Amino acid sequence: MIAADVHTLTGAYALHALDDEERDAFERHLRECAACGREVAEFEATAARLGLTGAVVPRPGFREEVLLRVAGVRQDAPRPLSIARSGRSGRRAHRPMRRALAACLVVAGALGGTAVWQHERAQDARDRAREVREDAGELAAVLAAPDARTRTARLAGGATGTVVVSERRDRAAFLVTGMAEPPPGKVYQLWFDAVGTMRDAGLMDPHRRSQAVVMKGSVDGASGLGITVVPVGGSHAPTSVPVALLPLPA
Repeated sequence: MIAADVHTLTGAYALHALDDEERDAFERHLRECAACGREVAEFEATAARLGLTGAVVPRPGFREEVLLRVAGVRQDAPRPLSIARSGRSGRRAHRPMRRALAACLVVAGALGGTAVWQHERAQDARDRAREVREDAGELAAVLAAPDARTRTARLAGGATGTVVVSERRDRAAFLVTGMAEPPPGKVYQLWFDAVGTMRDAGLMDPHRRSQAVVMKGSVDGASGLGITVVPVGGSHAPTSVPVALLPLPA
């Protein structure tokens, strides 16, 4: 069911709380309503900052402390097995034991490989989580900077983009809603426009129509922001005509 006043869905959209039908209808509305686009960008920026307040960083040495305690935890002793020791019944009892032992050895070998794989996956997850925390921290720092200035503009396809610049931190962030997905095998790349010279400022997530990213590198006197379509992985120089050009806030 679509709300009678679609303007009231900005907060729910920013928090990904709409069902598919409502989201599609609201994104069609965003193409025509700049006010809702600005409000969604503000809600997303606020949600990102609020999310940081719930992040907990373990104290130094916490991992080592846990591992030391685990090493000292007393394990339950194995239960004794009753095994026949004579005659045919004893031989019958040993057969399943030998089969069970062989099966355990096979499983142990498999688990050894699985443990290595899981360790690598866990390390990758930790590295990714650290990167996400760092990105979120940089984004919050730019958005919350006392000297932060913003400029919002309509982009191609009805999207709404907002660029935030902190001169003191010499960093910029870009927030966008309603961005169309790039063609297959392509991504959007951000650029700092310095008197017509484009300088790489990072890639956008090709699967998210709405996102907030910290632009890579310092502003360093740039006067504008450009967005181009490039092959997956990015490019050292623009490979297409910019799909959007925004002046940075003065």
